[in-house]
Amino acid sequence: MSKGVSRETLTPTQVKVLALIAQGCTSQEAADRMVISKRTVDFHLANIYERLRVRNRIQAIRAATRLGLIPFDPAP
Repeated sequence: MSKGVSRETLTPTQVKVLALIAQGCTSQEAADRMVISKRTVDFHLANIYERLRVRNRIQAIRAATRLGLIPFDPAP
């Protein structure tokens, strides 16, 4: 993660999207839970990647966990 990335980097909606993805939801499942379209979830994910300066979901989840935006919850 590069300089300039902070806790304030993501909006509350982006944090919610990423938290659902981190829980194992697909884009469609996250969309259904948030009552938005899959396209909107994918749009949020693209913005999340840009803001966190990452390339994929796994990197985004790891970066957000390091920033304390989403809790670290290892599988039992």
